[in-house]
Amino acid sequence: MEQNENKKRKGWLIITIAMLLVFLISLGGVLWYFFGGDGIDQDAFKNPSSQNGTNSSTESQVILVDNPIDFATLKAQNPDVCGWITVPNTNVDYPILQSSPDKDNDFYINHNLDGKYNVAGSIYIQRNNSNQFTDRNTVIYGHNMKNKTMFRTLHNFRDPKFFEENEYFTIYTPGHIKTYRIFAAYRYDNRHILNSFDFTDKAVYKEYLEFATNPVSLIKNVREGVKVTADDPIVTLSTCISDKRYRYLVQGVLIKDELTK
Repeated sequence: MEQNENKKRKGWLIITIAMLLVFLISLGGVLWYFFGGDGIDQDAFKNPSSQNGTNSSTESQVILVDNPIDFATLKAQNPDVCGWITVPNTNVDYPILQSSPDKDNDFYINHNLDGKYNVAGSIYIQRNNSNQFTDRNTVIYGHNMKNKTMFRTLHNFRDPKFFEENEYFTIYTPGHIKTYRIFAAYRYDNRHILNSFDFTDKAVYKEYLEFATNPVSLIKNVREGVKVTADDPIVTLSTCISDKRYRYLVQGVLIKDELTK
């Protein structure tokens, strides 16, 4: 009799253990279904703010940097100020002006920041170019002064060593700091570049760049490995030399455009 009771208890124990195993297996399947399986979309368990690209922690934010140039003061002095150019290891560190329509296009070839006549003139761009420096080729003019002011020290780039060691110049504008990498410096003829080439035509600009990156000149330095495409805006710094048949050009391609406060 006692043996029969023991057999019954042992049987119920086996059944109970089996049912418990079945329950645990089933529970595991449910958990996998909801939290790791292929059932419900797992994104439903994520932070709602991270869905549909609205996660503020991953949104790209525009970082505004400080602009070292006080354009408010400069424009109060002369509203024709549109920028400032700095070329490291030269004396080029000047405001850039563009004459208003009531003045001659080359007014600043012989007028200073105060608008007064001065043989040294100013660093300036013509109205052929945008004063936002957004054109495919912005040409900036400056005199080759014997006292090493204005654009005289651009001629330092004739020296291969100086050219190799000095790669960049910067143009500041209200709202922007634009960094350019110098890709070529060379003697060029005295034609008016902006009147000689239709840079609104991409094919024309591409052909011009093919020359600018490999100029035919006895006086030239070209930086190896700098790629300039028809989608890249450039700036041409232009000054005179002793032979009036020629100009000396230093050209840079835009590599960085930072927004400022």
